[in-house]
Amino acid sequence: MLIAADPLRDFLAEALAAAGSGVEEAAIVADHLVEAALRGHDSHGPGMLPAYLRSRAAGRLLPDRHAERMGGHGALAAFDGGMGYGQVVAREVTDWAIGAARQHGLALATLRNVHHIARVGQYGEQAAAAGMIGLFFVNGLSGVPRVAPFDGADARTSTNPICIAVPQGKTPVVLDFATSRIALGKVRVAYNAGKPVPEGALIDAHGQPTRDPGVIYGKGGGAMLPFGEHKGSGLALICELLGGVLSGGPTAPGTDAADPAIINGMTAILIEPGHLIDPAVFDQDVVALLDYIRASPAADPSHPVMLAGEPERRSRARRLAEGVPIDPASWAEICRAAESVGVIPPPG
Repeated sequence: MLIAADPLRDFLAEALAAAGSGVEEAAIVADHLVEAALRGHDSHGPGMLPAYLRSRAAGRLLPDRHAERMGGHGALAAFDGGMGYGQVVAREVTDWAIGAARQHGLALATLRNVHHIARVGQYGEQAAAAGMIGLFFVNGLSGVPRVAPFDGADARTSTNPICIAVPQGKTPVVLDFATSRIALGKVRVAYNAGKPVPEGALIDAHGQPTRDPGVIYGKGGGAMLPFGEHKGSGLALICELLGGVLSGGPTAPGTDAADPAIINGMTAILIEPGHLIDPAVFDQDVVALLDYIRASPAADPSHPVMLAGEPERRSRARRLAEGVPIDPASWAEICRAAESVGVIPPPG
């Protein structure tokens, strides 16, 4: 089914407000979820609402919390999120880092104890829109671990995403990916839609390759695999060290299968290029490099070379015109979650 972005955003905001968020917070979180879906990242879109409301009902997600600075000085700061909505708290931390980088040329901020910060690329876009280069390293805890290390047969970490963003007018380079072969939410979407996942994404309880998302969301016992074998596995470890250990937040050994919360830790590093190079030269050289890469002849004429961030912009334009696709099982889950807080879903 296809749902227009605006009524979907309003519906999600109403449900979040009914669960205890103020109007501003509900709008920020709903907008983030819909924007993720518009950009093609359904794994971080409206389908997260049921998980959020479960965490809220259990007292593990607290409304209207803000980033609290706990330490650091000058261009360095350590923040605690008070288990508030990550979409709000991580945005506030990124705002602080933008201001500090403008002053010092470089800023580093850590964030601990925050609920799901969702699509990390949004903070990269936030940094790039302010003219900053942004690097974001994130770890996560959500029930049992989900991703096996390279050559491992069981899960030890989360999907631990990385985002690197470089400004370039209205079309920044935004590299944003999970260190697993696919995002956990994509396994959930595949399970709800009754579809297999791509080859090389999962192993079953015996460590054998499988395309069945049920090994994660159904019968369980399986694990996701890192992308690029030892490379993705190594980056997942770095995210655990920087997003978790450096921030002072929980790390993979502290996972609790009974905890419904999605807990993130983050280290963000922002660089203001003008402190290092003439801004005009930087912009000119970025454009020249991007044009050079794009000019590579397409191996398949129907799939021209695209740079990080371009698929998301194309998806957003298409889905704004056509609507956000949501499979029936996921939509039913979203509607039940909304009804649990007294919100009637829109017809459709």
